[in-house]
Amino acid sequence: MHWSEKLGEAVSLEALLDVGLNLVPKLLVIIIIILLARLLLRLGYLLTNRVLKSREGKGHLEERKYETLQHLVNSILRYLVYFVAGVSILDTIGISVASVLAGAGVAGLAVSFGAQNLVRDIITGFFIIFEDQYAVGEYISVGEFSGIVEEIGLRVTKLRAFAGDLHIIPNGNITQVTNYSRGNMRALVDIPIAYEEDIDKALAVLEETSRELAAKIPEIVEGPHVLGVVDLGEVGVVLRVIAQARPMYQWGVERQLRKGYKEALAEHGIEIPYPRQVVIMAGEAKEQ
Repeated sequence: MHWSEKLGEAVSLEALLDVGLNLVPKLLVIIIIILLARLLLRLGYLLTNRVLKSREGKGHLEERKYETLQHLVNSILRYLVYFVAGVSILDTIGISVASVLAGAGVAGLAVSFGAQNLVRDIITGFFIIFEDQYAVGEYISVGEFSGIVEEIGLRVTKLRAFAGDLHIIPNGNITQVTNYSRGNMRALVDIPIAYEEDIDKALAVLEETSRELAAKIPEIVEGPHVLGVVDLGEVGVVLRVIAQARPMYQWGVERQLRKGYKEALAEHGIEIPYPRQVVIMAGEAKEQ
């Protein structure tokens, strides 16, 4: 029999019909698995959002912790659904899942040494989240980088700097964190006055102004408190005022305090010094 005749028999209508009858049900099952996976993800996201949001409303979770947990749970759910759907599709098309997992185990052993950093990132990410070291929306410093936490994953943490830069830091590299969003923050203002001025009068003006500013600035939690003289500088006496402000508002509070103290001191005729030089000409010195 010529090879063309054999090919014709192989691609006969009956053979194509058999292939189609075997393939179509599998394609339908695969499509159903994909649709179910997407539906399950949407339902999971909705359920996670409702559960965590209801607990937040009862005071069990702060808003930032809620956002952090929502990102984490959604990420874990997504990977889990993808894994189950992939295994189901492989089983549908006739690929042994056990053999695939065995092969993956051998391959995993081969690359285990190269995956040490990945494993370290994931383990560190778990500790960061469950120890509540920081949360989404908080301002932190990690090594040389500072910014607002935009996302916490199992592998990386994303910080948005004030300049707009996005720092993506592997969790395994995070060994020390400074969190500026937990508890009240200190606002510190130093006010110089000329040596010729009455220190007690200046302190009294600052005390009165502090009471007025405390009532006007809602971000102030405690104070302001006038500490007194903290330095004898080159051009004047330095007075210090401190206050406790809400997290992330301390810089704005300091700006408003400086403005208020400057206006109050000027109103009472108390001079804020500035560097000056007195030049005496040689001829004038002889005449004197």
